[in-house]
Amino acid sequence: MVRKVAVVAHTHWDREWYVPFQSFRATLVEVLDELLPRLESDPGAGPFLLDGQLAVIDDYLEVRPQAADAIARLTSAGRLTIGPWYVLMDEFLVSAETIVRDLQMGLAAAARFGGGSPVGYLPDMFGHVAQMPQILRQAGIEHAVVWRGVPSAVDRTAFWWRSPDGSTVRAEYLPVGYGIGAHLPSEPAALVRRMRAEEVELGGFLRSPGDPILLMNGTDHQTPQPGLAALLAAANDEQKDFEFELVSLPEYLASAPTDALPAWTGELRSGARANLLMGVVSNRVDVRVAAARAELTLERRAEPLSALWRPADEWPGQLLAAAWREMVHNAAHDSVCACSADEVGVAVLHRYAEARAVGDALAAEAQAAAAAQVGPGAVALNPSARPRSGVVELVVPGSELPAGAQVLEAIEAGTTEKTGTGRDLGRLLAELTTEGWLHDGRASAATVTWTGDGVDLDLVSDASTARSRSRGNIDGPGTPIGPRPPGIADNASVMAEAYAQAGANRDRPLRVRVTRRASQRVAVRVGPVPGFGWAAWEPAPLAVDPVEGRDNWLDNGLIRVAVSPSDGTFSVNGLAGLGRLVDDGDEGDTYNYSPPVADFVVDRPEAVEVTCVEHGPVRGRLRVLRRFRWPAAIVDGRRVGAEDVEVVTWLEVRAGDRAVRVETTFDNRCRDHRLRAWFPLPSRTDHSVAECAFGTVRRGLEAEGGYGEWPLPTFPARRFVTAGGLTVTHEGVAEYEVVDNGWAVAVTVLRATGMLSRPAPAYRPNAAGPPLPVEGPQMAGRVTSRLAVALAPTDPYALADDVWLPLEVVVGTGDGPRSGSRLEVTGAEVSALRHHDGGLELRMFNPSDDTAVVGVAGRRGWLVDLQGRPLEAWDESFVLRPWGLATARLDP
Repeated sequence: MVRKVAVVAHTHWDREWYVPFQSFRATLVEVLDELLPRLESDPGAGPFLLDGQLAVIDDYLEVRPQAADAIARLTSAGRLTIGPWYVLMDEFLVSAETIVRDLQMGLAAAARFGGGSPVGYLPDMFGHVAQMPQILRQAGIEHAVVWRGVPSAVDRTAFWWRSPDGSTVRAEYLPVGYGIGAHLPSEPAALVRRMRAEEVELGGFLRSPGDPILLMNGTDHQTPQPGLAALLAAANDEQKDFEFELVSLPEYLASAPTDALPAWTGELRSGARANLLMGVVSNRVDVRVAAARAELTLERRAEPLSALWRPADEWPGQLLAAAWREMVHNAAHDSVCACSADEVGVAVLHRYAEARAVGDALAAEAQAAAAAQVGPGAVALNPSARPRSGVVELVVPGSELPAGAQVLEAIEAGTTEKTGTGRDLGRLLAELTTEGWLHDGRASAATVTWTGDGVDLDLVSDASTARSRSRGNIDGPGTPIGPRPPGIADNASVMAEAYAQAGANRDRPLRVRVTRRASQRVAVRVGPVPGFGWAAWEPAPLAVDPVEGRDNWLDNGLIRVAVSPSDGTFSVNGLAGLGRLVDDGDEGDTYNYSPPVADFVVDRPEAVEVTCVEHGPVRGRLRVLRRFRWPAAIVDGRRVGAEDVEVVTWLEVRAGDRAVRVETTFDNRCRDHRLRAWFPLPSRTDHSVAECAFGTVRRGLEAEGGYGEWPLPTFPARRFVTAGGLTVTHEGVAEYEVVDNGWAVAVTVLRATGMLSRPAPAYRPNAAGPPLPVEGPQMAGRVTSRLAVALAPTDPYALADDVWLPLEVVVGTGDGPRSGSRLEVTGAEVSALRHHDGGLELRMFNPSDDTAVVGVAGRRGWLVDLQGRPLEAWDESFVLRPWGLATARLDP
C-alpha cells in the first residue's frame, strides 16, 4: 500500500536567541528577499509556512515596506501560510492574558494580508498549558501542532487534546520534532532511502500502512530548499512505496485521520520523547520578576483603572497597544526563557521596563481622574473585582496621631534657610531636598521677593502633599498613589521667576528659606473597599485585633510568627522551619539545572541576628540577618572557594491578615549555584496545586522522563502553589518542587549559571543550544525574592491579589459619595477589564469543578469569542462552566 507523505516546507524563526534580534533580522531579510519572488514566479516553490508567527513579517516589512502587497497576494493565494500567533510564546512563563493578546495580535496582523492559518502551530514550546485547547477553540481554531511535552500515553502521531473545561482540538504530534524533513537529499533515490529510515524511526506511531506521514521540511533559520517540488515529483515517478505531496499545513490537517485517536486532558509537561528544558523557569529570576511587574501594571492597574475612571473617548488605546507590543515581543520563547545571549537579556529587560513605564503612567492618569470624582480626603481605590480591606501608607498633616494609625516616621515642624548668590540656587535646593526640608524636591507654596540688594525665596514644605506609597510587599518598589499633589510644578510661574531673578543676579545675595510643617507617615487599615470601587479613609480605632511584636515574634490574633535564633527560620502558629535556605551547586546551563560531580550543600547560617523593627498595632516587621559561607564557584566539577554572604529577610504581619510577607535580599557574589527556600508543610502530601493560565493544575511528586533529560519534578507556578495545607504566593512565575518525601515545598530563589548551553551536563547529556558563555544568568549583584505564606484554609487567588495588587490611595478633590463601586462583578476570576469599541470588555474564568454564575449588576451585553464574534446575549448574569473562560462585552 502506498503511504502518503505530506511535505510542509517551512522555517522556524527565533527573533533573538544566541545572537541579538537585529543580527537574526539581517538574515531574515536575505531569506525573504529570495523566497517571495520565487513563490510568485515558480508554481512549484510553495506553499511555504512562515513559522506561524506574524512578527517575522512585521520585522521584514520595517526594512522592505514595498513587499507588503506581494505578501498579501501570496497569502491570499495560499502560497504563503502565516499566523495565527504574533510570536511563538512560552506558555508557562507569560500570563494567560499575554497568550490571548499574542493570539489576537497575530490574527489582526494576518487579516491585513488576507487571513491567518487556522492551525494552532506550537512547534517548539517547552511544554503546553492545560487551557491551550480552550484558548484555540475560542479563537475558532480546531487544530494544534505540538512536539515537546507530549506524554508516553500518546502513541500515535495525533491525539485529541482536551482542556479541563472539555474544549478539544485535534493535536498533530511531531514525535521527532519540527525538523524531521530538514535538508532532504537532492536525488530521488536518496530521498526514498531517507523516507524509509524516517518510517522506521516513527515505528509504532504509524498503526497501519494507510497512516500518512507529515514531513516538516525545515528547521531553525533555514532557507527554503530549492527544487523541492521537482524532487518530490521525480521520487513519485521512480517508486510506488511513497506518494509525496507538497502541501500547506492547513491542507494536510483538513483531511488528516481522526479515527481511534488517543486522548489527553490537561497540560503537556512530559520528557518522554523530547527534552522539556524545565530549568528555564528558574533561569534569570530578574526576568521573571520584570515580567510579573509589567503584566500586573498593564493587566490589573492601567487597563482596569482607565476603563473604570476615564471616559471611553479618552481610552489610551494607542499607548496600551505600544506597551502590549513590547510584552508580546518578549513572550517569544527564547526571549522570556532568557536562554539567550547576554544582549538579548538586556533587550528583554528593557522592553519590560518600557511596557511597565507606560502602564504606570496610565495608572497615574486614571488615579487623577478618580481623585477628581470622589469625595475629599484620602480615598482607597480597589483595582480588583473582590471587595477588600488592607493596609496602606499615608502622609497626614500635624503631629497628633490619628485613631487606628501606626506612626512610621514623624516629621517635625521647623524653619531653615540657606544663603549664597544667584548662581547657587540649584545647589541650595538640592541640599534642602537631601537634608529632608523639601520632600521629593517639592514645595506646597513659594514666594519670590526682590529686596533691592538680592533675592529672597520663601518655600513652604508640607510632607502631607508628597506622594504616599502603597506596598505590595516589604520595601518593594512602592506604587505611586494618587495624582501628584500641589507643589513646585503648580507654582511653576513663581519658581520660573526665582530662576530668572537668580540668573539675572548671579553675583548678588540669595536667601532660600523653608518653613516645614509637621506631618507623619503612618500605616492604616482601610476598607472594606467594594470591588472595582472606592472607600474614603476616616481615622477610627482598629476594627480587628492589633499586631503585637517583640524581640523575635509577631502576633495579630490570627497568626503568630516566631523566628528561631539558631538558624533564622520562622514558624507560623507552631509550624516551624519555614524559610530555610538551601544552597547547592549548579553545573547546568540556562536550560537545565545539573549538579556538579562533587557537590557541597549549605543549609545553615554561620550566625543569626533578629530585630523587631515595627511593633504594631497596624503592622509588625522583623529583620532577620543570616550570615552564610557559600562556595564561590565550580571548578573541574567541584565547588571551590568561599564567599561570606549576608542574607537579610524581612517578615511582615498586618492587622486582620493571615499572610506572612517575606522579603529576602542578598548580594550574590557566588557563581554556579542554586538557592532554594524550603517550607515545611502542615501535613504530608502526594500532590501540589499551582496556578497556571486561566486556572490551576494538580501535579504529583514525580515527572515523566525517558528521552535525554533527568525528569526533575520541578514545576512552574504563576503566582501561587498550594501543598499539604500551606500556600506560597510569589512575585512572578517561580519554580517549585515538593521535597522531603512530601513534607516540604522548595521554591527556587535563584539559579546562577554561566553557559547558554553545555554540550553534556549530568542531567541532560546532550546540547540544547550553542555552547556560548554568558554572564547575565550568573545573576551577580543584588537579588531580592518576595513571597508570602499562609496556612489553610485560604483562597489563593484572594491571597495573591492582597499581596501583589494592593489598594491604591488618592487624595480626593471631588464631591462624590464616600464609597461605591464602578462595576460590580461576582462569581469568577477576572483576567481583563478594558474598553473595546466604546464599551467595556470583561474576560473571566472559572478555576473550579463547579458551575459558576457570573453576575454583572445592572449591566447587559454579549458574550463573544476571542475574535470578537458574538456568541449569546446576557442580562446581568451568565453561566460559566467548570474551568470555563468567557469574554463579555458590556453595552455602553
